[in-house]
Amino acid sequence: MEYLKFIPAFFAGLLTLMFGEWSALLTILVALVAIDFVTGMTAASLDGGLKSKIGMIGIARKVFIFAMVAVAHLIDLLLVESGFESTELVMTMVIVFYAVNEILSITENAGRIGLPVPEQIKNAIEILKGGSKKDVK
Repeated sequence: MEYLKFIPAFFAGLLTLMFGEWSALLTILVALVAIDFVTGMTAASLDGGLKSKIGMIGIARKVFIFAMVAVAHLIDLLLVESGFESTELVMTMVIVFYAVNEILSITENAGRIGLPVPEQIKNAIEILKGGSKKDVK
């Protein structure tokens, strides 16, 4: 039973290798992925589109988001080892990209559910997408 102590240590080491030091950005991405999954399931069940195959594809996509973040972290490590001072630059951009996509999806799910989306959220989305507040209709 002594070897059971090493299982959490192994997974902690694996997470550290794949994502580096855990950051607020990773926490935000995890929260957004979870919210998007729940709102997507809710919207699909309300409009009759809840199907296990589609749900499994959605889960696979969510897992792949974190695979891409891990790849971005490994790219950052390669850049640092090659002499570039770019710690977490690529990973940060990838996290922000997927976070914005998750926010857009959550907003779309809210619309499918019939929930109005506040203007502040629409404005924030437009700013995150690279536009300006005056571009929001």
